[in-house]
Amino acid sequence: MQKPISSLRLCELAELFNLRLVGNGDTLIDGVGTLSEATGSQLSFLSNPAYRDQLNSTQAGVVIVSAKDAENCPVNALIADDPYVSYARVVQRFDPRRPIRPGLHSSATIDPTAIIGRDVHVGANAVIGPGCVIEDACSIGPGCVLMADCKLGSSSRLAANVTICEGVQIGRRTIIHPGAIIGSDGFGLAFDKNHWVKIPQIGSVQIGDDCEIGANTTIDRGAIGDTIIEDDVRLDNQIQIAHNVEVGAHTAMAAYVGISGSTKIGKYCMFGGRSGAVGHIRIADRTTVTGSSPVTKSITQPGTTWSCIIPAQPIREWNRTIVHLRKLEKLARRVLNLEKLSGK
Repeated sequence: MQKPISSLRLCELAELFNLRLVGNGDTLIDGVGTLSEATGSQLSFLSNPAYRDQLNSTQAGVVIVSAKDAENCPVNALIADDPYVSYARVVQRFDPRRPIRPGLHSSATIDPTAIIGRDVHVGANAVIGPGCVIEDACSIGPGCVLMADCKLGSSSRLAANVTICEGVQIGRRTIIHPGAIIGSDGFGLAFDKNHWVKIPQIGSVQIGDDCEIGANTTIDRGAIGDTIIEDDVRLDNQIQIAHNVEVGAHTAMAAYVGISGSTKIGKYCMFGGRSGAVGHIRIADRTTVTGSSPVTKSITQPGTTWSCIIPAQPIREWNRTIVHLRKLEKLARRVLNLEKLSGK
């Protein structure tokens, strides 16, 4: 994250981010806001057509827009091929949160065998276990725990109360949000006559570069071999990734997704909120799974979209739908019998 600065002139913003400016280049911008609430010194953006009506009345100092919307912009405009992507880059210059400064808090516990790189920040009450390797410019927030033999790649950041279990390897520039747990035991059990026997989970977790893992998300360690999260994977809050799952690069998952054990997910996939997959299947590259949809079999054709959820409806309509669903088997048999009688 770049250090925020107090203000920038529009001509400087346009040059920094290779955007075309329409308007007064000397206008000073010191923050961001929504189209409906931004002030004359703030930047906003329009990417979703649902908010196009708000463009006409915006008081923003500048709006990032597409060329198509620029002619209807009543204030200064920065024209971008993709306004949302450009906004994502520009807003980093105005992040109001305090920059993280290197230093080891006096209450942190760091095992003497751990290797700590340059310009590392370790917060209050953090614990770094034996054999850990923390590369340069990492940040470890308050209350974090890194158990034995973990590796944290350069410029990665753990927010507060993150737990990294034994042997987990995390790449460079990865962000892990508060409460996430990486490398806890997977759900490995064998049933012996009248009781469960725990199967030791002897694998670990490998997370690539430039990933982001949301608050309270859990990624289980492998039973045999590792759970693998490839580069640039983005996981929202409260997601469960089971043991020995493999998630391909550039895949994104929204909140409450659950992926069962040993499933292999391709690259550039997208999972909507509350969707998921059963175990031991494969999902092809660039698959999209819509919200609340469970995937129950392998998907072999790349680039397809899958959905299997009935949207909410008034309870009386739903009750009638259930009655009809319960009659489907009888109806199907009647259709088959009619086809036989008609010679089809």
